[in-house]
Amino acid sequence: MNVLLAIVSWILFGLAAGAVARFLVPGRQAMTTFQTIGLGIVGSLAGGFVAWVFAGGSPLQASGFILSVVGATAVLAIFVYRQKRTAMTKAKA
Repeated sequence: MNVLLAIVSWILFGLAAGAVARFLVPGRQAMTTFQTIGLGIVGSLAGGFVAWVFAGGSPLQASGFILSVVGATAVLAIFVYRQKRTAMTKAKA
C-alpha cells in the first residue's frame, strides 16, 4: 500500500508542479494532462539536480515544490522554444 500511495503522491505532485509551470510560461502549450504530470516529475528531478549542484547529495534526487516548479518551468520553456524553432524550420522548407 505504501508504494501505491507514493505513486499517487508523485502523480499529484507532478500535476501541481507542471500546472504551475504551464501557468508561468507565456503562450499556448499543446500538452495533455499526462504530459503535464510528466513535466512536473521531470521538473522535480531537474530541480533536484540544481540542488545537487549547489548543496550536494544525490544528482537524481527529487526536490521540493519551489525547485520543482523552477525545473518544470525551465524544461517547458526549452520545450516551447524547440517547438517554435522546428515550426519555423518547416515553414522555410
